[in-house]
Amino acid sequence: MRALQGTLPVALGVALAALLARFAVVLLARPFVGWPAGLRLLVAFIPSAFAIASVVMLIVLSFALARRLRYPVAVGLAVSAFAFVMALPREALGDRASLAHTLGISGIFTAIVIALAAAGAISLGRRRLGAVRGTAAGAAGVVAASGALFALHLSPASGLAAALAPLATLGDSFVALLTITALEAALWLVGIHGPALLAAIVVPVYLQLQGDNIAALGHHAPIPHIVVVTTFLFVFPGGAGATLPLVLLLLRSRVARLRTFAYATLVPSLFNVNEPVILGLPLAYNPVLAVPFVVAPVALASTTFAAIALGLVARPVVYMPYWVPSLVSAFVTTLDWRACVLVACNVVLAGAIWLPFVRVYERAEAARAVRA
Repeated sequence: MRALQGTLPVALGVALAALLARFAVVLLARPFVGWPAGLRLLVAFIPSAFAIASVVMLIVLSFALARRLRYPVAVGLAVSAFAFVMALPREALGDRASLAHTLGISGIFTAIVIALAAAGAISLGRRRLGAVRGTAAGAAGVVAASGALFALHLSPASGLAAALAPLATLGDSFVALLTITALEAALWLVGIHGPALLAAIVVPVYLQLQGDNIAALGHHAPIPHIVVVTTFLFVFPGGAGATLPLVLLLLRSRVARLRTFAYATLVPSLFNVNEPVILGLPLAYNPVLAVPFVVAPVALASTTFAAIALGLVARPVVYMPYWVPSLVSAFVTTLDWRACVLVACNVVLAGAIWLPFVRVYERAEAARAVRA
């Protein structure tokens, strides 16, 4: 978890930098023709950006795990790189477009799984057989397993891509909003960066729908779509799991550690950056707080879809980055003051869902502090 906490931001930062760099090159080559066209360009570049990020993720995570588990970095990098290549489908290895597509969908998750598997095998071998023989045995086991899968034409990367692909067909629907919301939260609970895993699948689809809304606004036509990229800004105040209400509740906690933690994470939470909350509290693998972590955003997805579908709040149009505070982004994306009211109601609702579980967690933490 600590290795992932340090490496995921690096990989996602590289993806963003690659995306913006490619976008800037295109803009220099031809004039900007409006936001709908600009969003279509971003959609086209997303798979390549996430493909680059997956390679960076493999390298950085393998390096971090080798340093933490104290085995040779060169061995870890070499074994992980070999297993990563063997995890790709044969047809993708000879076709750049197919490779970018496969890695764009499942590359980051594949890199995480392979780096962890390689680290686990080498570490286990060293504990059982000693430093030198154990390292060799663990590395040989990973190489043999990945080579066997490749020889049998079994590709973990393409299998994962195929399993996740149906998410892109759900479109502008309540089912899509609920499914993506619940899946993103559930992945975080087992230590997998849900937004990073799903972004390459869902962002191109919903960014395209966002472009349709922008085009409709420009032509003074009815806004066609409810579920677009910025719809999720209403669902995740504070970030995945709707954790801003959790941090606000912990500000008044009776446990000193939790109060200190809440004050330390309040500012990032206001900007919807909650990796410190998820990995620092922690929320991942937390049986008490896992329920509201999933239930709260699902409830907010329901209220958000209902409010927009019933016309109580305007449909989101203007694209806003996730790190803009929720009240600001909600108003800007809809150009409707009622969106701020919806965000406030969502925060209160999520807080009511979080409250009983936070109280149980506080009692457990207080009891543990007494025992210590």
